[in-house]
Amino acid sequence: MKVVIQRVSEASVTVDGKKTADIKKGLLILVGIEDADTQEDIDWLAGKIVKMRIFGDENDVMNCSVQDIDGDIIVVSQFTLHASTKKGNRPSYTKAAKPDFAIPMYEKFVQTLENEFQKKIQTGIFGADMKVNLLNDGPVTILTDSKNRE
Repeated sequence: MKVVIQRVSEASVTVDGKKTADIKKGLLILVGIEDADTQEDIDWLAGKIVKMRIFGDENDVMNCSVQDIDGDIIVVSQFTLHASTKKGNRPSYTKAAKPDFAIPMYEKFVQTLENEFQKKIQTGIFGADMKVNLLNDGPVTILTDSKNRE
């Protein structure tokens, strides 16, 4: 499971002209799911995301988590995180999980993140053509792969 974690001043998701998610300060999480992903990947990522200290403290040093600042989180599915660009100019998405596996894993990820965060997580709509609007704060963008826990 791959995630792109973005610290935002504000973010929203719109589908067919209707906002499905809208936050101020917090995190916008893009998540890509592959067939090899398990509940262990979900648990590790959820714990990492909620505790990640990427918000400024009173000295403007990144020492605070999204929980510490009482921020919010939006999660958006994004299969293109598993793009392979090794051959040619058209990315291949064969590593991305198909919807029959990806949708339940995505839902488990959101539920596990909510349980860890102790707060409602806003989302896009899986598989929809989403318009994601964000104001990246910093910018701070972190790539994390549960299969490469460095």
